[in-house]
Amino acid sequence: MSMIFRQLFEADSSTYTYLIADPNTGEAILLDPVMETVERDLQVLRDMGLTLTATLETHVHADHLTGARRLQNRTQCKIAYPAMVQASCIDIGIREGEPFRVGSIELHPLFTPGHTDHHHSYLIDTPVQKMIFTGDALLIEACGRTDFQSGDAATLYNSIHNKIFSLPDETLIYPAHDYESRFVTTVAQEKARNPRLGGGKSKEEFVTIMENLDLPYPRKIDFAVPGNEQCGSCPDNVPEGLKGSCAYRDQG
Repeated sequence: MSMIFRQLFEADSSTYTYLIADPNTGEAILLDPVMETVERDLQVLRDMGLTLTATLETHVHADHLTGARRLQNRTQCKIAYPAMVQASCIDIGIREGEPFRVGSIELHPLFTPGHTDHHHSYLIDTPVQKMIFTGDALLIEACGRTDFQSGDAATLYNSIHNKIFSLPDETLIYPAHDYESRFVTTVAQEKARNPRLGGGKSKEEFVTIMENLDLPYPRKIDFAVPGNEQCGSCPDNVPEGLKGSCAYRDQG
């Protein structure tokens, strides 16, 4: 299996968007696209001669607006979300056990709730390496917060151990965010070094850590969640200073 792969970054929300494409068919998807970087992503696709067939989300994000709807307006691509989100704008509902295909490449959805109750990760099993895109479930030496959006720390612990830490140690982990200029990690590294989960920490220890993080209120959650439940619409309640690409109007 041959595959084109690019890791793209949006600085304001520290979000990674992943371009995955089949070089034989030219079909491509963007995983967790961001509204502010739609033009960049379209230029990357043009430069590589690829056709965007779908956008794919790990979950309804709280820290940025997805670029899914705008990308669909520009390219007529499909919008794929975890099926349990049940939004009218979704073209493809993702479920564990039902592979999501781009050309000959298969992404295997893994239900990994805890950060949200609908969160999915995506596993690609190449002949050389397994790659898992963990969204906000497991980050590099961190994990997604569990104090908003139907989050639950004990559920997240189970998801990480049952669906991610059970993979081979050399499996590459690509998260939806990193805030420290890191790009990739492995199952072995997170099992050994993750401050919240590593070193064989028990579920009780993890829950205590998560309950005492004392994190600030997410600055975009009040408009990002309702906007992303509509695949990247701009709600009326976006503050002036955070409007970003909402001020932009698509041409044509």
